[in-house]
Amino acid sequence: MPIKIAVLAKQVIDPEMPMAAFRIDADSKKVDTPATIPPVVNGFDENAVEAALQIKDSQEATVTVISSGTEFALDVMKKPLSMGADELVLLQDEAFANTIDSFVTAQLLAAAIRKLDGFDLVICGRQASDWDNAQVPLGVAEILGYSCITLGKKVEVKDGKVVVERITSDGYEVVEASLPAVVTVSNELGQPRYPTLRGIMAATRKLPTTWTAADLDVDTSQLEPRVTLLNLFVPERVQQCEIIEGEDAVDAGRQLALKLREAKLI
Repeated sequence: MPIKIAVLAKQVIDPEMPMAAFRIDADSKKVDTPATIPPVVNGFDENAVEAALQIKDSQEATVTVISSGTEFALDVMKKPLSMGADELVLLQDEAFANTIDSFVTAQLLAAAIRKLDGFDLVICGRQASDWDNAQVPLGVAEILGYSCITLGKKVEVKDGKVVVERITSDGYEVVEASLPAVVTVSNELGQPRYPTLRGIMAATRKLPTTWTAADLDVDTSQLEPRVTLLNLFVPERVQQCEIIEGEDAVDAGRQLALKLREAKLI
């Protein structure tokens, strides 16, 4: 029987966007992305797709990619399909706009997983490059009652268990958990594979499944935000430079030392 694998992926602002093009709308507290710079699939989530496809390469498995948001660029979100994933499920509704609230996103993704009759393994990127919260995978695991292993650099499924090489500060450790389970992966897993021409052509013919809040049958109280964004702004950097002079190099060094001591830096 094929192993059912879900990959949770997020559409994000391109982190390689030039800083000069970065603008924040103070009224809506959102990043105003130029129309000329398309979004991308979160980098760590591409690693998650690769981890799922490596399992699919070694044994019979199906890979379903699930994403939540308000507006998707299909050419972008179909990239996992062109890499080799089997299905794409998009949770698209204006009610899903509060992406900063990890609890809401976790509730939506967990509801979609239940609607799809559950999965043996859910693989996610370690965090998203927009908010860097790293909370959604843990929330999904908690809601579904799945085991959770974080920071994987290698993921394998053997004898009804997932075996993960988990990154530590001084190397890695090997951890296993019974299925079903949630695993987050990092870029140490390796470079995600490039879409093939055949994969790109196949992806263009596949239509994603799109669900709204009504399709998920989610309790609207669960979509009430628990996090309030008070302000969003680009920090201002203020730099000052003071030239320390003296009668000669020795005196200048002495004056510099006095200044550093006065500033309590030495």
